[in-house]
Amino acid sequence: MGFEKSEWVWMNGEIKRWADATVHVSAHALHYGSGVFEGMRCYETANGPAVFQMGPHLHRLYASAAVYGIDVPYGSAELEEAIRAVIVRNGFADCYVRPICFYGSSSLSVNPRTCPVETAIFAWPWGAYLGAEGVERGVRVTVSPWMKFHSSMMPTTAKACGQYLNSMLAVRDAHSRGFDEAILLDADGNIAEGSGENLFVLRGGRLLTNDEDSSILLGVTRGVVIKLAQDLGYPVDVTTLRLEDLRGADEAFFTGTAVEVTPIREIDGEPIGSGCRGPVTERLQQAFWAAASGRDLRYRAWLDPVAERPAAVGS
Repeated sequence: MGFEKSEWVWMNGEIKRWADATVHVSAHALHYGSGVFEGMRCYETANGPAVFQMGPHLHRLYASAAVYGIDVPYGSAELEEAIRAVIVRNGFADCYVRPICFYGSSSLSVNPRTCPVETAIFAWPWGAYLGAEGVERGVRVTVSPWMKFHSSMMPTTAKACGQYLNSMLAVRDAHSRGFDEAILLDADGNIAEGSGENLFVLRGGRLLTNDEDSSILLGVTRGVVIKLAQDLGYPVDVTTLRLEDLRGADEAFFTGTAVEVTPIREIDGEPIGSGCRGPVTERLQQAFWAAASGRDLRYRAWLDPVAERPAAVGS
């Protein structure tokens, strides 16, 4: 789904109409990708809309900004209120939220020392990232010819705008060859991640996933799923993932804010396990959605209710 239902954006301390939330063509970030961003979801619950894992997402936003020397001009509490305001003003109950901080217009020197930091938050309804069918049947993936960059090249644990050119190349190649998603390998030839997702493999009753040593972004949803799996009694090993681990897996799935929990049914034309969503993946999907929707009260601290507080965010 596109942006058709999005009418309001929070930008630099004010709520603006969508058409008025503009950036100049000379903005540093447009030319060099010098920005950081986050993605989070708001879910409809019995007690009204609530943002899932807002705190951890904003913590990572500030950590990413610090890596790139971006001084975010707003505190976490201000951004929390702005997120709520955008959701309420647009009348959304279930949506995806994108906060972004980037260098604006002043100079096109590679060093952005004179450029102002701009901050914006917008939201839109966004369904299953890899399609509703993929959530149930699983998706088809391919090993990308593009390698995930090493942390000595760029900070892989930061969620920065320009870094996603690597992902764009990988996913466009995958789609051009008829696959749903790409698997990127790291510099050692081991599995890193999807173009925008972390990866889990089930082998012999144990869940395996990797960490920053494999050049991945440490996903917020990845951490959620590790906790849910452990609470359900599944052992989780954080280790290097080899291609043979995926090819020989009983089950495999992606995690991420956009993709949520999506099974992988096939790699390069070869089925994984039974070639469909496995029972452990399905159980973890159900646990995730129960937590995100507020139905499982054990995880209610993961949800931040949305409430209108217009005085804190401008007009």
